[in-house]
Amino acid sequence: MNIIVILFPLALGLGLIGLGAFFWCMRSGQYADLDGAAWRILQEDDRPCRRGDES
Repeated sequence: MNIIVILFPLALGLGLIGLGAFFWCMRSGQYADLDGAAWRILQEDDRPCRRGDES
């Protein structure tokens, strides 16, 4: 029964830290453009790839 006294505040504190991190990410714009990276990877490069420059 004494373990509940330790685990309940610990779980509540970790949940509040996670919620705070989520709101910080929302405020700083981490989720502003979710589709941009997906579309950028499908776009072709304008410059041609030279032989030996395959990186």
